[in-house]
Amino acid sequence: MGLTDNASLQGALGGLRVIDLTGVVLGPYATQILGDYGADVIKIEPPSGDIMRHAGPMKHPGMGHIFINANRNKRSVVLDLKQPEQREQLLALCKTADVLTYNIRPASMARLGLSYDTPARHQPTLGRVRCLWLQRRRPLFGLACV
Repeated sequence: MGLTDNASLQGALGGLRVIDLTGVVLGPYATQILGDYGADVIKIEPPSGDIMRHAGPMKHPGMGHIFINANRNKRSVVLDLKQPEQREQLLALCKTADVLTYNIRPASMARLGLSYDTPARHQPTLGRVRCLWLQRRRPLFGLACV
């Protein structure tokens, strides 16, 4: 096999498509590992960009070192999920995906019209991974992290 043989370069998760709605560090780090193993990871960012784009030292504006590291091996798409037509674009992407990852609070997902079952109506085999910092039974579950 030569270096031009795509199958040899895909990795263990080649052919797996992941839609990444995560931000900050936990979720992006998890999906970065999937990308490292060959998954096609599509990161969805709000128009303002992931909050970590603006954190820490950076050589270029909007390209913070933590953001760059945790989002390698990903493609990035800007969608304003508060806009109905852009939510539909996300759901269209979900039709082509195997996994949806997010760390948006459940109440916020519901307000966006993206409750747990909504993407499954568009892609019944879609796996969903929720990355949250508190367990559901804890008193602070659902509150924003500040």
